[in-house]
Amino acid sequence: MKYFLLLGLGILFLSGWAHAQEEGVGTVEEVTVDVDHGASREGSRTDAEAVSREEEAISPGELSVAQMKEIRERAKNYTFQTEVNRMMKLIINSLYRNKEIFLRELISNGSDALDKIRLLSLTDHNVLESNPDLSIRIKAEPDKRQLHIIDSGIGMTGAELVNNLGTIAKSGTADFLSKMQDVEKGGAQEMNDMIGQFGVGFYSAFLVAERVTVVSKHNDDVQHVWESDANAFSVAADPRGNTLRRGTHITLHLKEEAADYLQPDTIRSLVKKYSQFINFPIHLWASRTETVEEPVEESADADEDAQVEDAAEEKPETKKTEKTVWDWELMNDNKPIWTRKPADVAEDEYTQFYKSLTKDSSPPLAKAHFVAEGEVTFRALLFVPRVQPADSFNRYGTKTDHIKLYVRRVFITDEFNELMPNYLAFIQGIVDSDDLPLNVSRETLQQHKLIKIIKKKLVRKALDMLKKISDEEYEHFWKEYSTNIKLGVMEDPSNRSRLAKLLRFHSSHSDQMTFLSDYVKRMKPNQHHLYYIAGASRAEVLPILIITWLLISIYLLSLEQFCLILLGTTKIFVTL
Repeated sequence: MKYFLLLGLGILFLSGWAHAQEEGVGTVEEVTVDVDHGASREGSRTDAEAVSREEEAISPGELSVAQMKEIRERAKNYTFQTEVNRMMKLIINSLYRNKEIFLRELISNGSDALDKIRLLSLTDHNVLESNPDLSIRIKAEPDKRQLHIIDSGIGMTGAELVNNLGTIAKSGTADFLSKMQDVEKGGAQEMNDMIGQFGVGFYSAFLVAERVTVVSKHNDDVQHVWESDANAFSVAADPRGNTLRRGTHITLHLKEEAADYLQPDTIRSLVKKYSQFINFPIHLWASRTETVEEPVEESADADEDAQVEDAAEEKPETKKTEKTVWDWELMNDNKPIWTRKPADVAEDEYTQFYKSLTKDSSPPLAKAHFVAEGEVTFRALLFVPRVQPADSFNRYGTKTDHIKLYVRRVFITDEFNELMPNYLAFIQGIVDSDDLPLNVSRETLQQHKLIKIIKKKLVRKALDMLKKISDEEYEHFWKEYSTNIKLGVMEDPSNRSRLAKLLRFHSSHSDQMTFLSDYVKRMKPNQHHLYYIAGASRAEVLPILIITWLLISIYLLSLEQFCLILLGTTKIFVTL
C-alpha cells in the first residue's frame, strides 16, 4: 500500500513539473510574439485597417485562378450578334484617339442603374435592404493593370447580362447602326456624341481594355460573371456566391498603352471633365499623406548622463511623422446645379453640366435657369443644342422629351412625352418639383393635373429663352430650328402670338432676313397692310418684285404663307 502511495506522489510531482515547464515555454513565446508585433505594429495596423475598409466597400474582391477556372468550366459561351460586332469595331476604329470617353460612359451607366433602384425604393423600401448605400466607386490596381468601376445600382440578372451586353435587343445597337454611314462621314466627334445618346457606351470599354469582366447581382437572381475579349462572351453563376450584395462590378484588364488611366490624377481629371454633376457620389480609392503624433521611444542603452538632467527641462513625449493613409476620396461634391441660385452658377459650370447631361461635345446655344411658383413650384434648367439631330423630323411626334423629371431631387423618368410639345422636343434639361407625388407610377404621374400646369409654364419659359437669343446666334438658331417654329405656329394656337415673334422672313429691304416686328417699324405712314409673295424660293419670287409697282417688303415660302394665314390677324396680310 505504501508503495502505491509513493508511486502516486511521484507521478503527481512529475506531471506538475512538466505543466510548469509548459507554462514557462508559453510565457516566453507570448512575450516574444508581443515584442515582434510591437516592432511592426504601426505598419501592420494601418495595412489591416486599409484592407478592412477596402474589402468592406469594394466587393467582390479578387477572383482566384481556381475560381476563374471554375467559372470558365461552368460558363455558357456566346457569340456577339453580327450587328454588335460591327458596332464595336466601328467604335474602336473611330474613337481610338479619344479613348478617355470610356470612363464617362461606364460612370453614366452606373448612374442609370442607381436611378433605377432608387426609383423602385420609393414604392418598395425592401429593395435597398441588401445594400442601402447608393454610390459609384473606382479603384485602380497598376501592378495588375486593372481598373474597377463598381456601382450599387439595380444590377443585372444572368439573362439581362446576355441580353443587355450581347444582343441588339436592349443595347440600342439597331438605332446606332442605322446612323453608321452618316457617322463615318462625320468622323470621330460625331461618334463621340452619339455613343451616349444611343446607350451603347458600355462597348467603349474595349477602347482601353483587352478583356472586360462584369460581376453583377440583381435582387431577383444569384450573382453572375460576364466576361469578354470583344470577340465572344461567356456568362456563369459566380462560385463565390453573393459578394456584391447588389449592383455591378466592372473590371477592365487594360491594354499596355492604356496604363495612364490607372493614375489617380488622370481619373480625377476625367471625372471632373465628364461626370462631376452625376447625382450620386463617385469615390476613388486613393492615398494621402497625413502628419500624425507618435510617442517618442527612449533607447534602453541611453547614457547615464541623459538620465541626470535638469528637472525643469521637459523632453517631448511625442514626435510628428508622416503616414500614408488609403481611403475613399469623394470626387463630385457639387450640389445639384439646378438647385442653386442662377447668380451663383458660373457659365462654365452650365456648359459642363450640359455636356454631362446630353453627351454633346459643343456648348449649348441658349439656356434658361429659373424657379416657377404659383399653383405648382418647380425648378428648371433648359438648354437648346447647337445642332438639331438629323432624324428629328423622321421621328416627329413619336420621340419622348429630352427632359429629365425629378421629384424632390429624386430622378423619376426621362421618358415623358407630356412636358414639351412636339415642336419643342429638341430642348433638353431638368425639371425638379417638390409638389408632385413620389410613390406613383409613371403612367399615373403623366395624368397628374400639375403636369399640365408645369408644361404650360415650361413652354412659355422656353419661348422666352428663344426670344432672348442674340441676333448673331439667332441666325444659327433659325437655320437649325426654323421648321420647328413654323410647325409650332400651326400646332399650338395658345402660343401662336408668342411664336409669331420668332418667325423670320426674307425681305426686299435687304439681303438679311427680318422679323415681323422690324417690318412693322419700317411701314410707311398710313400703310395698313403687309404685302407678301409666296414662292418655292427667293429666286422664284425675285422677278415679281422687279415688275411690280408695289413696294413689297416681305416674300415667303409656302410654309411661311400658311403660318401667316394662321396668325389670327390675317386681315393685315395681302397676297399678290
